[in-house]
Amino acid sequence: MVSNQKLFSVGNFDFRLQHLLVIGVLALSVSISMTIRSTPASYGLELFEFDPFFNYRATEYILDNGTDAYFNWIDEKSWHPFGRNVSETSQVTLHLTAASLYSIFNFGLTLYDFTILLPLVIGSLTAIVVFAFVRVLGGTTAGLFAALIFSISVPIFSRGLIGWFKSEPLGLFFAFIAMYLFVSGLKFNKGKISLIKLITAGFFLSLGLSAWGGILFFIIPIILFYFSLPFFKNKDNFIMWAAPTFSISLILFSLLFERTSTFIIGYAGLAILLPTFFIIISGIIIKFSNEHTKIRNCAILLISIVVSGIGVFNSGIIGLPTFRYLNAVNPFLTTQDSLTDSVAEHMTTNLTMSFSFLSVFLIFAVIGMWFLFSKKTITLKTDMRIFAIFIAIIAIYVSSAFVRLELFASVGIIILGSIGLTILTQKIFEQNKQNFTKIIFPAMIIILFIIPVVLPENNNWLGWADFPPSILNAGVMYKVSSDDWKDAMLWIKKNTSEDAVIASWWDYGYWITTLSERTTLADNATLIDWQIQKLAYTLITTPDKSWNILSSDYTENISPYLDNENILYFGGQLESEFNKNYLEKYGVSCEQIFKYEAQKLNVKEQSCNAVTKGMDADYVLIYIVGERFYTQETNMPLYTLEGGGDESKKTWFAKISNHPVSKYIENDNITPTDYYMKNSALGMLTPFSIFKYVEPNTGRTFDQYQNGLIPVYVNHLKFKDSEKDPFYLVYASPSYYSQKEGSMSAVLIYKINHDYNSQN
Repeated sequence: MVSNQKLFSVGNFDFRLQHLLVIGVLALSVSISMTIRSTPASYGLELFEFDPFFNYRATEYILDNGTDAYFNWIDEKSWHPFGRNVSETSQVTLHLTAASLYSIFNFGLTLYDFTILLPLVIGSLTAIVVFAFVRVLGGTTAGLFAALIFSISVPIFSRGLIGWFKSEPLGLFFAFIAMYLFVSGLKFNKGKISLIKLITAGFFLSLGLSAWGGILFFIIPIILFYFSLPFFKNKDNFIMWAAPTFSISLILFSLLFERTSTFIIGYAGLAILLPTFFIIISGIIIKFSNEHTKIRNCAILLISIVVSGIGVFNSGIIGLPTFRYLNAVNPFLTTQDSLTDSVAEHMTTNLTMSFSFLSVFLIFAVIGMWFLFSKKTITLKTDMRIFAIFIAIIAIYVSSAFVRLELFASVGIIILGSIGLTILTQKIFEQNKQNFTKIIFPAMIIILFIIPVVLPENNNWLGWADFPPSILNAGVMYKVSSDDWKDAMLWIKKNTSEDAVIASWWDYGYWITTLSERTTLADNATLIDWQIQKLAYTLITTPDKSWNILSSDYTENISPYLDNENILYFGGQLESEFNKNYLEKYGVSCEQIFKYEAQKLNVKEQSCNAVTKGMDADYVLIYIVGERFYTQETNMPLYTLEGGGDESKKTWFAKISNHPVSKYIENDNITPTDYYMKNSALGMLTPFSIFKYVEPNTGRTFDQYQNGLIPVYVNHLKFKDSEKDPFYLVYASPSYYSQKEGSMSAVLIYKINHDYNSQN
């Protein structure tokens, strides 16, 4: 540090100039973080994205009904008609923490406003915890660099903006506390202090896991670190009790939560127990082995445990992680699941995107990695160096799976970059001469910090925070803000019956249940894949088939409208085979019992081959985004679509529902075919028809599609007759009726005509 000059004393503690500098840099880091994360507030103070609306609703439920009711809550408005066991499938810690903090620190705010501000505060304060963690690994200067890098890291702050009341901000906050306590507890053998730190570390990591399942990432470097410990930290018996202390603490505290207990009882528990046993047995081996054989014996034990672990996993005794977690450790799995691949944040990372997110800090990270592997140039303790290498390399590898996990690449870059900058700074300032270099170096570091934040003008890091909350533009490609979604949700709340069931693509489920207080078929939890596949099927199949599936009661067989191939593809059984097998097995016909009924009757739930049953919906909501413009030849408004609404998802709807894409989409993978426009439910629900195909460079128009042409649409409402049509429009948001040039963001609500006479 610059100076160790004493300023004043408080008891036995001497407050020095270096402490003032630390406080100043941390205050700067928190301030920068809060300033960047607050940017979306300029468009309106709203919750961001989709999941925060459910989290707000769940927090409100706790405050209104208490924690006991929350842990027994089967949410009947979700996943109709099955319901959702909330505590079993949610980020419980996020809800409980928010409810507890609101009770203490609400300062007169509404719960809605409080949950908007909470991620801003928690996310910014995490900079201080990052400082503490990296300080243990690489020293105070490294910790300060880490806090600064954290505050401007795009993948981190973009998933912790104001209103981002989701799992990542709180999960990372708890995880970094856990990592600080874990590393600090293992670094020094301080008896009871280390014991307390390790127990507390297990507690906070279990909280992090409950807040966000992605925190499982931090267990991976801990496992590798455990396996390496006996090979270099074998001089005493400290690790023989320190490592098990943390592992037992993590397992026991994780059992407190339904969601994390499934991790710990299964693959995560085995993954943490195997290296723990390795440490204990290695300690015994080292104690009874001579100096020349102890490393060899530990290596043999390690190979045996790893092989045994692989055998246990392959045997099926322990359940494997879900697809999204397997995808994180094997990025090539992404293309094997259309549903996972259709989620924007699951897009596979590429080098261009990674460099945009990490920029110049990659240089610092490379320097840090080089120093960590160098024995002569640094004084870091071996165990801290190895842990830093493990966590950084695993973080960068995991981030290659999909865009959302670029957040972990930032974690790796923060650790490596801060250590690299620290050692480089020390090396330069250790020089007795080189005064010019000592002046230029800090200036260059500051410039390198600033460049990606402000340059280039249209693609700098600040731009990643400068966009409206999703409820104001639904995350579409146009940087606009409107109340179309809020108006539509209010209309549903005021103009539909309380027991109405709304069918929509799962993206919008949380908005409907929270803002409209109505029941949905699917939402952003994506818990039942086949329900989403059926929804995609209803949008891409013919209007008659769609009407039969959507309007039929959840006890009615809709197999004729799904086709046997699709029933099997969605994971169901053919209805005749299911009924025959059930009758032979139980001697009675299957009686449908759903989650909320099962809980009341204390019996096992039975949905009776639900894939083949109706969806019992009353309304269909679709979202169409485009751009309105006029030409000199006509006063009639023309439109281009493909702005990020349902019209842009038709390729995914076809893939997810087992339809041939080429039948619905032209070879540019964007333009709809004539068959799609006239024969698919979504094509007919879209109140536009193709007017002409335009050649972008020349403006020439064509009546038929050719490669390179863009479709131009005109208004054409197809379903509007409440007596003859299977669906009829009952609401369109203001943007649909507007005649102004510019973006159009239309929320359209169709009532399902239960009196319609299907011809099929």
